[in-house]
Amino acid sequence: MPNLYALLWDVDGTILDFFTAQKNALRACFARFGLGECSEEMILAYDGINHVFWERLERGEITKPEVLLGRFDELFRRYDLDRSVVPAFNDEYQIRLGDTICFYPHAIEVLDACRRAGVLQFAVTNGTKIAQTRKLARSGLGEIFDAVYISEDVGYEKPNPLFFAPVLAEIRRRIPAIRPEQMMIVGDSLTSDMQGGFNVGIPTCWYRRPGMPDADLPLTHVVSDLRDVARIAGVQLPSSAEMP
Repeated sequence: MPNLYALLWDVDGTILDFFTAQKNALRACFARFGLGECSEEMILAYDGINHVFWERLERGEITKPEVLLGRFDELFRRYDLDRSVVPAFNDEYQIRLGDTICFYPHAIEVLDACRRAGVLQFAVTNGTKIAQTRKLARSGLGEIFDAVYISEDVGYEKPNPLFFAPVLAEIRRRIPAIRPEQMMIVGDSLTSDMQGGFNVGIPTCWYRRPGMPDADLPLTHVVSDLRDVARIAGVQLPSSAEMP
């Protein structure tokens, strides 16, 4: 029997390489709106701006519409681009985000192995419904997860406990006797995923990719290889995906 009976998976930055999808979406949108070259400097600048806006959303300081438009408004202002196209640019960007599907190493092997072992798996994401629905369909992840929870549908953002309320209710509906220690949230964001796990009292597993700073939270697990998630869950991987 597995050690864990339910996994809550973040999607972007945990299963899917969000930075690559973001870069490709930005460049496609720059071309679509005739804004000239989208340089590496612009992409890195946007990435920093975007992180700041999402963290403000997680703290409840701004709304999601303010995130979606404000980040591009700031980027366009910084590089003296036509800010009047920001709303249309954002609409196109949401669609383009689903065009690039790039999995992190061993993500699919781990998800498939956990599913075969009978572990419930749920996607928990703050991404927009348009972008997430498209990428889940194109990636095949929508067929792997037992259910998908998108903040726009739930009405709250991670790490708000109210975001997790319907997820935990569904888990307990399926496994009434499940204990908190038999669940785990897996994600790359300390402020969204890990703080969300703390807020609802379930174990946390931080996917720490190269270059990430140290965490200042008492995390349950820290992994740099997604195969370790299967090990923690007590799930056997296929021999081709076993840890070296």
